[in-house]
Amino acid sequence: MAISELSTTETLLPENTIGFVDHQGRPIDRLNSGGWRAASFIIGVEVAERFAYYGISSNLITYLTGQLGESTATAAAAVNVWSGTASLLPLLGAFLADSFLGRFRTIVVASLIYILGLSMMTLLALITLLSSSDCQNNNTAKSCSPHHFQIIVFIFSLYLVAIGQGGHKPCTQAFGADQFDAQNPQERRAKSSFFNWWYFGISFGANSTILVVIYIQDNLNWALGFGIPCAFMVAALVLFLLGTKTYRFSVKSKQRNPFARIGRVFVVAIKTRKATLASEDEAQSSQQFKFLNKALLATPDVSLEDGKLCTLEDVEEAKALLRLIPIWATCLVYAIVFAQYTTFFTKQGATMDRTITRSIKIPAASLQLFIDVFTIVGLQEFFYDQIPKELKSFGLSIYMSVLGVGGFLSSILVSIINEATSRDGRDSWFADNLNRAHLDYFYWLLAALSAGGLLAFLYFAKSYNREN
Repeated sequence: MAISELSTTETLLPENTIGFVDHQGRPIDRLNSGGWRAASFIIGVEVAERFAYYGISSNLITYLTGQLGESTATAAAAVNVWSGTASLLPLLGAFLADSFLGRFRTIVVASLIYILGLSMMTLLALITLLSSSDCQNNNTAKSCSPHHFQIIVFIFSLYLVAIGQGGHKPCTQAFGADQFDAQNPQERRAKSSFFNWWYFGISFGANSTILVVIYIQDNLNWALGFGIPCAFMVAALVLFLLGTKTYRFSVKSKQRNPFARIGRVFVVAIKTRKATLASEDEAQSSQQFKFLNKALLATPDVSLEDGKLCTLEDVEEAKALLRLIPIWATCLVYAIVFAQYTTFFTKQGATMDRTITRSIKIPAASLQLFIDVFTIVGLQEFFYDQIPKELKSFGLSIYMSVLGVGGFLSSILVSIINEATSRDGRDSWFADNLNRAHLDYFYWLLAALSAGGLLAFLYFAKSYNREN
């Protein structure tokens, strides 16, 4: 299959096309491709993928503290590390997509890895279920403890899911946004609406699994609770492939790798840091991060003929990335708070009276229906719009890395507080018995950090200037 993202063949496009080609590299008509027709397939894929992902992540702390016998603090730290890793891996997935594979192929490969991880988790849960009768007939606690091999296989499969999600998440969203032509006013407005519908799809998929799959995991068995997300991920891949003929693929530029071009700006700017830039070159470039303007100069190992000299466009793209760093950093506190809804929030819910009738009891993880959406939508659209054209997948992975780093910071913060507050035989803030714990102290700390993060964000947001 000649996916255009991998093709460097120049095509003379007729007037009724918009610079895109179909899955076989042929020019296509605007009216018969892309837009909401193609984006609907991709949003449907995301609904199924989020259903699968949250079917695992939302109740993971319950599985760790229940089936695997971990303490609350240890399980919370483990969940934060895993979710942090799952949110950082999109950086790698986006790099592979934007530099080598293209978004379409990356999504397909990532989906297969995703399905493999979910299948292994389902199979392991099924084996555990079939052997549970022996555990129940034995009075020794040792026989009921999970085998080390089971734990290793579970962790391996869990991180396969993280790898699959890392390739799937940024590419699917960027590929969906690519179906709208930014040069067309109507499609440009539709692209903005796309991000809202995208998050609606995410929320619908997540909330559906929280209401259905979590109940199955808590009240029936984990094999079925893992098997249903696996089936949905298979459905996601099938749906994505069904929409192939409707998708638009952008013709890949013959320019060098965008990461190499932008990276070279920093290298050349360092080499020429003592040189003087001509006034006309200085006037053409933006004034922010002026030290990067030195990259416009030729160095002893670079000539104008070798095609590797940094251009003004390269320099401005490098500056665009630097402008994102303060916004990214000030959102980390939000990400630390966001990391709590799958850990302590869920454990708190387990202590509540969640009985509706004698036969119906709401699972603790189902309380995750009540979570922060405004920030997520804003981050998605902001990092997609403010990133250079060739790095759209990477831009969305940057937004996800906010949540990833926040997960790691949360894990570190929890570990430090747990160690500090459990000294001298005292109960930790995160004691297994939450009635003896002090999550209220922890939440007050998060509130103070959030206030500081908000002030920092307002400062940098006010001074943010997109000069390119």
